[in-house]
Amino acid sequence: MNMRELQKMQQRLVKMQEDLEKNQFTGTAGGGAVTIEMSGKYEVTGVKIDPEAFNAEDIEELEVMVRAAAKDAFDKVTDAQQKLVNNATGGMRIPGLF
Repeated sequence: MNMRELQKMQQRLVKMQEDLEKNQFTGTAGGGAVTIEMSGKYEVTGVKIDPEAFNAEDIEELEVMVRAAAKDAFDKVTDAQQKLVNNATGGMRIPGLF
């Protein structure tokens, strides 16, 4: 692979990364009792909790579900980023890229 091809690949990666960062990913837990929206930049942009699913005595369960929903969203962003790199590089390992 020559330098020009590497530069084109890098430009494609940057564009794809910018597009990914604009996307929203949804993580859920408890069958939808807790929903977390996360951007492709790993920023939490929304949290929804179904008030019917919890009461004051269930606060520890709620805390566990919030963490689980956040991890679900985080994993989805990470998976999307890995797919982006694999698609852009054709699965080649290129030192210094992500």
